[in-house]
Amino acid sequence: MKYFIITGTSRGLGKALTEQLIQEDNTIFCISRRQNNELKNLAAKEGVNLYYFSCDLQKVEETERVMEKIFTTIDFTNAEGIYLINNAGMVEPIQPIGKTGSSDIAMNIEVNLIAPMILSTSFIRYTAEINTMKMIVNISSGAANRPIYGWATYCSSKAGLDMFTKTVAFEQDSEESPVTVISFSPGVMDTDMQASIRQSDESDFKDVEKFKEYHESGQLRAPETVSHALLQLILNGTPENGRVYHITELV
Repeated sequence: MKYFIITGTSRGLGKALTEQLIQEDNTIFCISRRQNNELKNLAAKEGVNLYYFSCDLQKVEETERVMEKIFTTIDFTNAEGIYLINNAGMVEPIQPIGKTGSSDIAMNIEVNLIAPMILSTSFIRYTAEINTMKMIVNISSGAANRPIYGWATYCSSKAGLDMFTKTVAFEQDSEESPVTVISFSPGVMDTDMQASIRQSDESDFKDVEKFKEYHESGQLRAPETVSHALLQLILNGTPENGRVYHITELV
């Protein structure tokens, strides 16, 4: 049995990952603000265990309690692999620093960086004595590597997430039963996040016309395509610990 813990599964990449993992010998734990009934019905039809946990990823204690509940459910004697995919994220606030509200900055960092850090430390703690395949996948962004006008908070949170990936991987290299930790940058996808970006005011986000062009010219990849490439890497490939992968390497 393989166990998957995935955040942000109600739509976009998280939904696509969950849908493609609904198959025999997988158990899926979804951490999401909203349940996706389509996924629940598909899992029931296929006889696959899928559990939803409602969680506010801005709250540390709540996030820790969810992980405790999940790990009391896992049968470690039967675990061929345990995977955590930190997918939940937000691009807002889309505004240059100075115009952005302090609470909006804090929310972005809490969801994009602090929550994956808390989830990862719980994952490593609960699996420390387990000798099986263990992997953490942090969903990153190309914005981690270049400044984008109006995205200071998002760029910073994703850059921090990539450094977190590299540092934890370095720490795990010396462990007896290490966790493989990677980042994955999915590129531009046809998701609700992209739709939100296209609604931005040009005074707040100078690249808004470029992102509209991505959509109009069909340059946005389907989440299902990106999901398939990522799952091929983590389930059938040999991911390099600490590496930041980009979708263009895989398709």
